Amino acid sequence: MKRAFTAISGALALSLALPALAPATLTEVGVIGTTTPATTPSCPASPCLAVSRTTGFQVKVGSVTNPLSAPREGAIVAWTITLGKPNSSQIKFFTANEGGAATAAIAILRPQRTPNLAYKLIAQSPVVKLEKYFGKTAQFPLASAINVKRGDVIALTVPSWAPAMALGFTNATSWRASRPKNQCSSTSSETAHTQIGTNVQYYCLYRTARLTYSATLISTP
Repeated sequence: MKRAFTAISGALALSLALPALAPATLTEVGVIGTTTPATTPSCPASPCLAVSRTTGFQVKVGSVTNPLSAPREGAIVAWTITLGKPNSSQIKFFTANEGGAATAAIAILRPQRTPNLAYKLIAQSPVVKLEKYFGKTAQFPLASAINVKRGDVIALTVPSWAPAMALGFTNATSWRASRPKNQCSSTSSETAHTQIGTNVQYYCLYRTARLTYSATLISTP
């Protein structure tokens, strides 16, 4: 009994000497609750608008600023996208004019001090084909988690097109894209930011619309 008591006392003393570890927290980055209007992708309604040939991220949703900025250091373990359900003629149009079948991935961007509006691509997920998920909310777990630092931006990369845009918001809601400032009104060129380690200036700002995706962050304890 004396030997057992000594071992227990030693273990208790060691546990008291060690610092308490904060538990990891799970955060859905980009989920901000109910919005007005409801955050519903526009397709198949008219107009049916899609994210096309670019990398983009939400800047504001009403009074919420930088909703896709990582609130703490950790790892992205999954991402989620809510897709509209375009009809056959809409699918045919986008596929013919916006680079093929609908696809998307997430990208991790790190803001740069200079030049203005520059972001460095830190990492990106594999590209996923989307058509079988039209009309649904789909979550894609990552085979390898992507580490992020506080302040990194989780962006949506769309090499072709994705029906993942909700419309009808006020000018207080906006998103930014990796297009050059002389191409903000055009989707004829591929502008997706896909080369790891490069900086791109996200010149183009679009108001009254919201990109319908989010990411799952597990914080570093």
